[in-house]
Amino acid sequence: MEDENTQHPASVTALDARRVPPLDRLRRPLSDLRISVMDRCNFRCPYCMPESVYHRHFPFLASDERLSFTEVRRIAQIFAELGVRKLRITGGEPLLRPGLADLVADLRGIEGIDDIALTTNGVLLEQHAVALAASGLDRVTISLDSLDPEVFARMSGGRPGPARVLRGVDAALEAGLAPVKINTVVQRGVNDHTLLALLERFRGTGVIVRFIEFMDVGTSNGWRREEVVASRELIKRIDERWAIEPVDANYRGEVASRYRYTDGAGEVGFISSVTAPFCGNCSRARISSDGRLYTCLFGADGLDVRTPLRAGADDEALRALVAGAWRRREDRYSELRAQHPGGARVEMSYIGG
Repeated sequence: MEDENTQHPASVTALDARRVPPLDRLRRPLSDLRISVMDRCNFRCPYCMPESVYHRHFPFLASDERLSFTEVRRIAQIFAELGVRKLRITGGEPLLRPGLADLVADLRGIEGIDDIALTTNGVLLEQHAVALAASGLDRVTISLDSLDPEVFARMSGGRPGPARVLRGVDAALEAGLAPVKINTVVQRGVNDHTLLALLERFRGTGVIVRFIEFMDVGTSNGWRREEVVASRELIKRIDERWAIEPVDANYRGEVASRYRYTDGAGEVGFISSVTAPFCGNCSRARISSDGRLYTCLFGADGLDVRTPLRAGADDEALRALVAGAWRRREDRYSELRAQHPGGARVEMSYIGG
């Protein structure tokens, strides 16, 4: 059998050959890239950016330390030439970065990119949805942990209630950024009692709610295993209220297990990194806003791409740097979690979810 990393039929052009994704040491292809464009956020969610750590004097990146949009586009181009087909713009809160629609338009022009998505807390989405859609954004995922104002405030670090987020959801739907997905981090004793109300709000609207098991991303969120609500428990709880049934994945490596209401009212997803790890199909790389490449959400160290980029490295050298990092990849933290208690890990706010 041919090694997909090194051999290609003679009829394949040089450009097409580059677009055969490199495989890591576990034979996982590179197909998705998540790009953080902002390390700051207007929320202080305790499971991501707790106020006790990210206070008003926290040393966030200076503007010249973040990748410029020109640099982001070039990096995305390099990844596209290595087989990446899907881009996701993340943060921090990406809508805090001025001119984001211009970046979307630039990324839309990259040959081979089939899908561009955005993850946001939704507070600023109402005013940007139309421009983002016009620039070529395909989809949006909005973080929303509860419709209950008190619970929302607790999980957002004391920020105002969910009304502005809901207006952002409506604006995204009106702009055609579909399917709109809601990501909800579930913590036992914090918001798990409000989840059915959240589902009821979006049943029949086309919005897909996805429940995420509380994860030990980074080292500052005070993660405790007893606060994890297993997806199987949620599935049982939901099924007792509205009958649901499993649905096949849309594509290899999809992180959410899909279920649909049997009455046709839509879809629910479950992201079960703690109780049912999906490392074996992970095809995602992440670029931090200061230009470091991470091959795992739970990684400790990132590969510096910004320095060679700014030092004048040509495309061939950058492709070799990225491809080499991916081929050396053997990350499967979630599968080996019990073997790695403690230890340094990159914060989720630094590289996006």
